[in-house]
Amino acid sequence: MSGPVPGTPSLLRAINDRAALQALLERGPLTRPEIGTLTGLSKPTASQLLSRLQEAGLVVLDGIREGLPGRTAEVYRINPAAAYVGALDVTPARIEARIADIAGTTVGSYTLPTPRRAGGELVARLRAALDGAGSPGPLRRVVIGVQAAIDPSTGRLGYATAKDMPGWQIGDLVPTLAKGLGVPVSVENNVNLVALAEMAHGAARGDSDFVLLWADEGIGSAIVLGGRMHRGATGGAGEVGYMPTPGAPTARESGRYANHGYQALTGGSAVLKLLRSYGVRGTDFRQAIANAVRAADDHQVGQKADDARAGLRDIAARLAVGLAAITSVIDPGLIVLTGGVVLSGGEPLRELVEHELHALTIPRPRLRLSSVEGNPVLAGALDLALDLVRDEVFGSTVPTS
Repeated sequence: MSGPVPGTPSLLRAINDRAALQALLERGPLTRPEIGTLTGLSKPTASQLLSRLQEAGLVVLDGIREGLPGRTAEVYRINPAAAYVGALDVTPARIEARIADIAGTTVGSYTLPTPRRAGGELVARLRAALDGAGSPGPLRRVVIGVQAAIDPSTGRLGYATAKDMPGWQIGDLVPTLAKGLGVPVSVENNVNLVALAEMAHGAARGDSDFVLLWADEGIGSAIVLGGRMHRGATGGAGEVGYMPTPGAPTARESGRYANHGYQALTGGSAVLKLLRSYGVRGTDFRQAIANAVRAADDHQVGQKADDARAGLRDIAARLAVGLAAITSVIDPGLIVLTGGVVLSGGEPLRELVEHELHALTIPRPRLRLSSVEGNPVLAGALDLALDLVRDEVFGSTVPTS
């Protein structure tokens, strides 16, 4: 039987090592006395721990900190070169790659067009994106965000057609990608990754039960229950774009993967068409929504302002209908709104959606706008990759015999 036995010195060393490494990750460079204070370890034990972590290549010296007259203290930090992880955000327009070290610092990024043809080119393009990002060392894990979901019962990509994701409709997708890239791979729905980012350092931080709605050109959601992502039997939990919605065509009339349901009412193209019917213009739905918000400002008067307000209320009512259905089933305490539709509308649109939703439901969940900056899909992918790799690397510091 291998592995540390409960109550043995090996297990205690492993627990102490993890506590010290976590403190260094959260607090940054620390002295030995600071590590001892944060972990509750004695000076001799803290010294032995740091020697052990240095020998394992997980901690390095980071200079000297001057203290009281005649006193100095060595400063230690996580060795960023202990491991590197990669994240990919795959969309119909491009593949965006980002590399981070084990401390979470971004060390490289790159963007190139999404593969348009099936077959071996898929792996080649993914590898090209990662190579372009320029990792300083071998990658320990790559997390790929896609506008689809892996069906755990088949290992195939679901909720996307060959037209949507060319080259991805292959069996044993994850093992195939891992073999081709030469690194362990995780493939995750992009909206789920956004929810992970919001939970780690965004609007859902501290909330273990929430729903995230991604309202952009496409519509999707993520469901977090008890601090864990709920994926469903086929990986499709949260694919609310296909949800039958009053006033929209269904799959029966339009086809299984056609534009129907909640998507047909609230997707970017539908929102742009709706605002144009109210006389609000824009080159795309984001600009049209922003123009509507400006025109509907409280200081504006006249027919143009009234029409813009009516258009925004109509968008909010459409979004609220779908959120009401979700709320009646999940009863979340929090709903995080993100994506181009709601972020272009900002706080004025959020308030309207909240007002409309609370008029439809008995529960009154809080609604917040996303607070994750930059690309939230890549942020969530890096968070997931780092969690997985830190568990692997930090769990290997103590001998198992």
